[in-house]
Amino acid sequence: MPPFPAAPDKQALEEGTTFAPRFDANGLVTCVTTDATTGELLMVAHMNADALARSIETGEAWYWSRSRGELWHKGATSGQVQTIVEMRVDCDQDALWLKVQVAGDGGCCHTGRRSCFYRMQPLREQADAPLRFV
Repeated sequence: MPPFPAAPDKQALEEGTTFAPRFDANGLVTCVTTDATTGELLMVAHMNADALARSIETGEAWYWSRSRGELWHKGATSGQVQTIVEMRVDCDQDALWLKVQVAGDGGCCHTGRRSCFYRMQPLREQADAPLRFV
């Protein structure tokens, strides 16, 4: 039996009170993670049912590492544990939003940066310009 129920219909999925996350064909749901205080976008990752259940149970962020093919407790080796302040699910329950407090040095990116979104792509007439580091 799956740890999360399926919504019986679209109305229940979008308007109901049952948490019924919709995992994709690979058994994953996308998770956007932001700083609970500043709102800064920190990272986007994925969770399988086990990672999601552990996140809810422990109050700390767990993800599924697609590259390693294993559960990943964020901060277990780096000290950058993400304590979940709030978890939201989108309208059709196929994406999650975590608002977190980050321990350690506050970083979230494997490159050593605070956020994984440290480059900016110029738009319109500057589209040919190289990525900018912010």
